[in-house]
Amino acid sequence: MKCSVYIATSADGFIATPDGGIDWLLRSEYEDAGKIGLVYNEFISTVDVIVMGRHSFEKILTFNEWYYEDTEVIVLTTQDLKEPESLTGKVIFKSGTPQEIVMELAKEGKKHLYIDGGITIQKFLKANLINELTITVIPIILGSGIPLFGNEGTEQPLELIEVFTST
Repeated sequence: MKCSVYIATSADGFIATPDGGIDWLLRSEYEDAGKIGLVYNEFISTVDVIVMGRHSFEKILTFNEWYYEDTEVIVLTTQDLKEPESLTGKVIFKSGTPQEIVMELAKEGKKHLYIDGGITIQKFLKANLINELTITVIPIILGSGIPLFGNEGTEQPLELIEVFTST
């Protein structure tokens, strides 16, 4: 089972403002990530399931459209949630440890999970389940916010595969 993260951070390592805002990611100068080799559509086409946390799901619900039509979405939560009527059959709510989620999905024949959301990513990293991190550093300093890696965890050596730069 492959577990991947595909995410953007500010130059100071935040994935959102303190209130969860991501408007800074939607600036026009950041629209063409393909120029530097980052093509989300190519990545998502390899994914069987998106696993995200409740906060990420709630943020996505504020968007005007649902971006995951062709991909199964699992929202990790310990709360009793129900999907909006417009998403009936498109979202599954689960609870469990990252290891339990991975084992369950592997038994279902899933091969590639996209892990999304700060807390969820941190839990999967702590469980040593992330195989691949694609991190785009956006040239902005937020000063504070929700960190990608948090302040807890253990040292994990990484292998740098590739660096893209824009010109």
